[in-house]
Amino acid sequence: MSKTSEIITCKAAICWGIGKPVTVEEIQVDPPKATEVRVKMLCASICSTDISSTKGFPHTNFPIALGHEGVGIIESVGDQVTNLKEGDVVIPTYIGECQECENCVSEKTNLCMTYPVRWTGLMPDNTSRMSIRGERIYHIFSCATWSEYMVSDANYVLKVDPTIDRAHASFISCGFSTGFGAAWKEAKVESGSTVAVFGLGAVGLGAVIGSKMQGASRIIGIDTNENKRAKGEAFGITDFINPGDSNKSASELVKELSGGMGADYSFECTGVSTLLSESLEATKIGTGKAIVIGVGIEITLPLGLFAILLGRTLKGSVFGGLRAISDLSILADKGHKKVMYPLDI
Repeated sequence: MSKTSEIITCKAAICWGIGKPVTVEEIQVDPPKATEVRVKMLCASICSTDISSTKGFPHTNFPIALGHEGVGIIESVGDQVTNLKEGDVVIPTYIGECQECENCVSEKTNLCMTYPVRWTGLMPDNTSRMSIRGERIYHIFSCATWSEYMVSDANYVLKVDPTIDRAHASFISCGFSTGFGAAWKEAKVESGSTVAVFGLGAVGLGAVIGSKMQGASRIIGIDTNENKRAKGEAFGITDFINPGDSNKSASELVKELSGGMGADYSFECTGVSTLLSESLEATKIGTGKAIVIGVGIEITLPLGLFAILLGRTLKGSVFGGLRAISDLSILADKGHKKVMYPLDI
């Protein structure tokens, strides 16, 4: 029997419902279908979206196998997969890039119409390759990296250099790249500009480095965790704001640091609903641009009228505007060489 026809029993981190604990259990992983690959995970990391998934976002289907950041090695391939083979080292992506649809050809967005974000927790054919005691398991977006083995459509993985640092590869499959891409591809931060970054986790620190690479002269990091100050400074922030230290709002504090004008760009990386307006208010009247990257569990968010009425721009972003092949491959190559800026792009 070939490997591509075998069912694998392995361990995975499973959540059975909203508010229920995550448990490590034995599951069954089916072989890949024609356009799919089965991946043995080598390293995985955690993102706030994994936590949100246990609370019902992006879907309320359970049980769910968690994890969408990681790096692994292809264990077997479907018979229609021609660009990948057993032994290839890959990272998962939750958007694809067909390079042929209207969106891909326009290069105005990274949201491919042929291989879109999978919101249902199922494969493109609306089935699952994972089960537990005969019950179907859902996953986050296109994969489940907190499992020893997982199956993904081949259009949702990117082949990387096999010698790449596994920790680096894991982080660039979502968190860090989302922030970095938001500064590089989505906002297109201009040299000499002032930037405000709300939340200094992996996504926020990616936005910090991305802004620095783009030539921002002032990068203001905002976080309620005082321990993030030193980390932010190591990555490139020039100023740190802890809103808990003042009775003023974060946007007011940003304006004080920028001569009363506000930032040219802001990045909301927390998913905290009240910070949507704050991140917009922190930017300049008429020209300020706020990029929303963070994801919480609230589908409808409050937005102050005057925050956007006064000429500012509010833009949402998935994966920081990075295209799954064209752009992510550049970050993977630079990360492998441990060179992030200048990025030569």
